[in-house]
Amino acid sequence: MKKQSLTLKAAVAVALVLSLPSAALAGMTEDVKAVNDGWAHIAYEVKGSSTQTKALDKLAKDAATLVVRYPGKAEPLLWQGIVTSEQANRANFLHKLGLAKRARDLLAKAYAIDPKVAKGGAAMSLGVLYYKVPGSPIGFGDNEKAKKLLKEALALDPNGLDANYFYGDYLLDQGDKASARTFLQKALKAPHDASRPAWDAGRRREVQALLAKAM
Repeated sequence: MKKQSLTLKAAVAVALVLSLPSAALAGMTEDVKAVNDGWAHIAYEVKGSSTQTKALDKLAKDAATLVVRYPGKAEPLLWQGIVTSEQANRANFLHKLGLAKRARDLLAKAYAIDPKVAKGGAAMSLGVLYYKVPGSPIGFGDNEKAKKLLKEALALDPNGLDANYFYGDYLLDQGDKASARTFLQKALKAPHDASRPAWDAGRRREVQALLAKAM
């Protein structure tokens, strides 16, 4: 009886250990979504630059906490990079490039762990930095790297709202209005995401505004 009891305890212990990864993964998904939703709320719903800056600073700390909580995982690093990139976008001239470099390094780490994370989200976000940031000698911008990464993201999510929007934005930045219109129009045909309403509505407004510039 004692042997059976020990065997049962061992089996329960093994079952608990085996269940941990999936439970941890579910927790990570929820935590990452909270950062994702927080970013969308700040980007599209919060009014006032100082209020946005304070909210982003808090969100950046939350994102950094997730990276520590889930070491070696690509998605927390991806979202820390995205939040840092948003900080760079809204920062003053003195801090803009430093934050952009930090965002690049975080996104590069996420990409190195899993190039396909979030349907190419790391590749796409890196690509955006490479065409938004000035080139040498001021910054690290590189249009060829940007194009390669954005096309990689587009291949992983060919019908995605973000993938088509950013590739269209890149093409417009390069002066190719006709091709930009093709991808921006495709972005608007992307399926709506009811789980991310602030992002879905906000990004579509950006697509429409960019499409007007491409006409």
